[in-house]
Amino acid sequence: MTAPKTLLELSGADLTPPKLSDSCLVLIDIQNEYRAGPLALPDAEPAIAVAAKLLARARQRGAAIFHIAHKGRAGSLFDREAERGAIVSILAPLAHEAVIEKGLPNSFAGTDLQARLAETGRSNIVLAGFMTHMCVSSTARAALDLGLRTTIAADACATRDLPDIRGGTLPARTVHEVALAELSDRFAIITQGEALA
Repeated sequence: MTAPKTLLELSGADLTPPKLSDSCLVLIDIQNEYRAGPLALPDAEPAIAVAAKLLARARQRGAAIFHIAHKGRAGSLFDREAERGAIVSILAPLAHEAVIEKGLPNSFAGTDLQARLAETGRSNIVLAGFMTHMCVSSTARAALDLGLRTTIAADACATRDLPDIRGGTLPARTVHEVALAELSDRFAIITQGEALA
């Protein structure tokens, strides 16, 4: 029996991660909401540390940088006026970096992200953030339809435990790995943050 291959591999797609200097870095929902409380992610802190290093390199290399923040209702999850909805301080946007608020998992839905990316003239996007199975996945899938070449920094993403359909629990790392495996089949190049230079 031969080892399985992704559709991207079978089609002969170039799976070389892009240079940050030719890319747009899109940081998705790296907000305090995921550090404590009901949505705390088991691997949030390691992912934040990797994302911070990736952001620093992206800034040095001249990548176009976009910060996406989920915006919830006042007093609820992702309240952008409260600390819980704030972007994690170590990843705070610089004055010239775009901050785009969204209300849906897909970062393109109801936002001007597509137009802003187009203004850069770059078709490579690098995604990092939360949650792997939800907003990162939704954004990567939509990006394919928009003609963008997507790379995901796997270790700069994380997700949470989910209930399974039998009354049990799927561990966060399993959910993360399965989401990345699905995305690697057709939607994105999957790599580690340090591989992006």
